[in-house]
Amino acid sequence: MGRIGTIINKKGKMDAKRAKIFTKLGRYIMVAAREGGGDPEYNAALKSAIEKAKAANMPKDNIERSIKKGTGESDGAVFTELKYEGYGPGGIAVLVECLTDNTNRTAANIRSYFVKGNGNLGTNGCVSFMFDHKGVLVIDRDEETNIDEEELEMQVIEAGAEDFTVEDTHFEIITDIEDFGTVRDELAGAGYEFSMAELRYLPQTMTELTTPEDLKAMNKLIDLMDDDDDVQNVYHNWLETE
Repeated sequence: MGRIGTIINKKGKMDAKRAKIFTKLGRYIMVAAREGGGDPEYNAALKSAIEKAKAANMPKDNIERSIKKGTGESDGAVFTELKYEGYGPGGIAVLVECLTDNTNRTAANIRSYFVKGNGNLGTNGCVSFMFDHKGVLVIDRDEETNIDEEELEMQVIEAGAEDFTVEDTHFEIITDIEDFGTVRDELAGAGYEFSMAELRYLPQTMTELTTPEDLKAMNKLIDLMDDDDDVQNVYHNWLETE
């Protein structure tokens, strides 16, 4: 299975939390628009944020409203980007990206989630070295898309991607951070549509949990963070088995 197979496999779970996902994506778009302007053609971060929102079927009106809040055309809170690192049960490495309008609230919540999940909040840098920061592109494959695998692989290589993996339901494309925008734009220009197009932290190695207690605690840790609107992304090196 590719490096992000577990992400793809959990799409159904994400769809069940659509309202919360839209809230998180709205903040992501706001911050990107605030920092780089409201035109996605001149703001790569905003372009990626919009593509991520579209992949999650976020309504166009919601996207435009978030851009306007970010550029100051309508009232909106000012959000700060934060990253927390720590350990889950069994020493699982956990990275948490947040966007918040109240840093004290978020810090207290994240700390409590680690405790409730039988883990602990660590210091900056304690686990980030165990992850690679990469660009991730996912193209769904089915009978309707009828994508020629060899042709796509050739275009991926020519565009400058780092890795290409074929899965049963999708193609995974990994890029260096610097090459992400170029690879994305070249493949989009060739007519490909992405179900995921974003920068992610990918674990270098995976760790398996075996005891029922650790499994229950890790699921609780992830669920608590997923339910928090301040939390944008949770990355970990837990090898989840069916």
